[in-house]
Amino acid sequence: MASGAERDDPWSGDAAVFRAENLANWSERAVLHARSSDYGTRELIGDPQEISDVVRFDLPLLGDISGLRVLHLQCHIGTDTVSLARLGATVTGLDFSAAAVVEGRALAAKCGVDVRFVEGDAYEAVRLLGEGSFDLVYTGIGALCWLPRIDLWADVVSSLLAPGGRLFLREGHPMLWALDENVPDALVVRYPYFETPDPLSLDEPESYVSTERPLNASMSHSWNHGLGETVTALHEAGMRITTLVEHDSVPWDALPGHMVQEEIGEWRLREGRERLPLTYTLVAVRQAPA
Repeated sequence: MASGAERDDPWSGDAAVFRAENLANWSERAVLHARSSDYGTRELIGDPQEISDVVRFDLPLLGDISGLRVLHLQCHIGTDTVSLARLGATVTGLDFSAAAVVEGRALAAKCGVDVRFVEGDAYEAVRLLGEGSFDLVYTGIGALCWLPRIDLWADVVSSLLAPGGRLFLREGHPMLWALDENVPDALVVRYPYFETPDPLSLDEPESYVSTERPLNASMSHSWNHGLGETVTALHEAGMRITTLVEHDSVPWDALPGHMVQEEIGEWRLREGRERLPLTYTLVAVRQAPA
C-alpha cells in the first residue's frame, strides 16, 4: 500500500518512469516543432502583430488581458506564450522540458517580446513561482493529458492565483481522447474517459505536426480526465466555474479520415458534427478566503 506521501506525489513509483519517458519525448519534440512550418513560428517572427491560431480562437472568451500577470502552464515552445504577451500581458511560461524553454526564449527574442521562461514541473509551479503571483493562469490545448492527477493540478492552479484571479483552459474534450484515432470509418470508443492510475502508453514515432524526421524518443504516457472530474477538482480547490463551453472543433487533424480543416486552423468532423464535442473552454475564478 502506498504511503500518504506517495499518494500526494504524482510522480512516485512507476510514474517516475512515465515522466522520464515523457520528458525525453517532449524535449525531442520541442526541437522538431520549433522547426516545423505547422507551428507558425516564421509568421510570429515576421509580423509583430501576429498571434497563434490557438490564442486567436480563444480571444472571444479570454477577453482583454492587457496589464495582467499571466502564467502559461506547460507552455512548450512558446508560440501561445508570445501571443499572450502581444496582447499586453506580463507573461511567464513554465515547461518541464529544458529544450522547450530554450526554444521559447529563442522565439521570444526573435519576436522582440519580453517573456520569462522557467523550467519546471507543473506540479512544482507554486514552489518555483510563488503563491498568489498571477492574475491569470492559461493552459493551452493538449496539456492536461500529460498529468496523472487532476486534483493536484487544480490545487496548484488555485494556489498560483491571487484572489479573484482566473484560470483559462481550453483542452481536448475527454470524449475525444477516449476515441481510437486509427479507425478511419467509424467513431470507436477505445480508451478510458475517466482518470485511471495507469496511463495510456503509446510508442509513436510521428508527432501531430509535420517534422523533419521521426522521433527517436517515441514512447509517451498520458491520462484522460473526465469533464466532471476536472470541474469537481477545481470546485474543491476553491475555484468558481464561470464559463464552460464545448466546441465542435480542434486545432489539428485529431481523427484522420473524419475531419476537414476550416477557419483559423480548426478541424471539424466532416459529417455529423453534433455527435461529438472535440474541445472545451473552461474559465474559473479563485474565490477569496471566507
